[in-house]
Amino acid sequence: MSRIQLYDTTLRDGSQGEGVNFSLEDKLAITIKLDDLGFDYVEGGYPLSNPKDHEYFQRAAQLQLKHAKVAAFGMTRRRGVRADEDVGMQALAESRANVITIVGKTWDLHVLEVLRVDEAENLAMIMDSVSYMKSLGREVIYDAEHFFDGFKANPEFALKTILAAQEAGASLIVPCDTNGGTLPEGIVAALKEARRVLDIPVGIHCHNDCELAVANSLAAVDHGAIQVQGTINGIGERCGNVDLISMAANLSLKKGHNVLAPGGVQRLTELSRFVYEIANMNFRNGQPYVGASAFAHKGGMHVHAVNRIAHSYEHINPEVCGNVRRVLVSELSGRSNIVAKTTKYNIEHDNALMTKILEKVQDLENAGYQFEAAEASFDMLVKKVTGTYEPWFERLHYRVDVETDASGQPMTEAILKLKIKDRPDAELVAAEGDGPINALDNALRKALRPAFPALDSMHLVDYKVRVINSSEATAARVRVIIESKDQDDVWSTVGVSENVIEASWLALVDSVDYKLYKDAGKMN
Repeated sequence: MSRIQLYDTTLRDGSQGEGVNFSLEDKLAITIKLDDLGFDYVEGGYPLSNPKDHEYFQRAAQLQLKHAKVAAFGMTRRRGVRADEDVGMQALAESRANVITIVGKTWDLHVLEVLRVDEAENLAMIMDSVSYMKSLGREVIYDAEHFFDGFKANPEFALKTILAAQEAGASLIVPCDTNGGTLPEGIVAALKEARRVLDIPVGIHCHNDCELAVANSLAAVDHGAIQVQGTINGIGERCGNVDLISMAANLSLKKGHNVLAPGGVQRLTELSRFVYEIANMNFRNGQPYVGASAFAHKGGMHVHAVNRIAHSYEHINPEVCGNVRRVLVSELSGRSNIVAKTTKYNIEHDNALMTKILEKVQDLENAGYQFEAAEASFDMLVKKVTGTYEPWFERLHYRVDVETDASGQPMTEAILKLKIKDRPDAELVAAEGDGPINALDNALRKALRPAFPALDSMHLVDYKVRVINSSEATAARVRVIIESKDQDDVWSTVGVSENVIEASWLALVDSVDYKLYKDAGKMN
């Protein structure tokens, strides 16, 4: 099959998403990562929009990229201004980018009511802008903004705009579903007409407002598009852009097209999480191919089948896109789940033991626990049920005090007394914190640090509280889930109690236990 170009606009279109902001160093790091995986184009931004984007192109020109071409994005010249005198055109010219992506108006509504120019001037703006960049020796990609809405409203004029870009020297025309409202049949019909009148290749740029960006982009490729423009994880304005993670996987694994560098598809999960981390965004567990739940199995019947024939409940092997299979445990589980989850332990998998573990899971989940989101707590549970658990420390008592100072600001202090394994005397410590849980966490670490200095590498990543039986009002049980990490792993633990501090303590203890067992090499 043919090579389909992947044009990434995470750094420009993606950064327009709510809550998304990249520093200059972030943008350069993402550029290097995308190049490493074999993306064809990396659109770095609009050099006129802000000093950061201007500086990005100066720095990007110094990168030793192996494959990707860096593209600068800009609009057509302003009305009534020569291209070589237009400030936007000059910013593009000075960007040092070898590829220039020009976006122009296709929909007559925008031409007449937004730009407030006549159709002839709009065509001239497109031609002048493309031809000027071409005269500077740049590769020019033309993005036909609102092409599908424009084609629906006035097909004759919409086709004239892309013909103008072709005549001026564009190497590729990319029709854009800018509003994200076109259905696949509309994409195909308009793209067929675009290809009929053009002599140069076409690409596709879809937004996801109807949850159809991937379907629309695949339909476009099936009907001749050679380039897909989108963002990593589909981030972008409103509902986002087409997700290039899903597109790369679908094009390669389902359609047999050549995308990315050799081995690039196997690193899609790595790339997805890399961008989430840099953007300071939470992973989307249900994200196709790369999400933590993409190959997670919970129902006992499913797990039983997957254990026998993996593809009976999986459309691909998760490893081909860098992901892993996960077996979840809950009150819905059967013995197959427990067997699958405990294969890493050096224990005998007899029916009686598996049933005992399953019954304990079901009892605890009936009380409000949730192990599918707290696998480290499940690991601790298995150790306790099998008799291989030895506590590293024992709580004797704790007290948490919250009071206000003279200015009315709350002050929190935790006092904790522990008996630590292999130490004759109990530890009595006090610590302050921003709140009760933070103070208790600080006290626990303070008590344990002399015996277990490796705890310094462990950090709390996330803390979630949920009321379980809200009908009980202030007497309701709460479930606390804590996510922790060190230099090697991320793990989650759970605690449940009517008292939020006690629920947090239970989750903290599991988290520290898991870390200590892991470091001691005793998790198997």
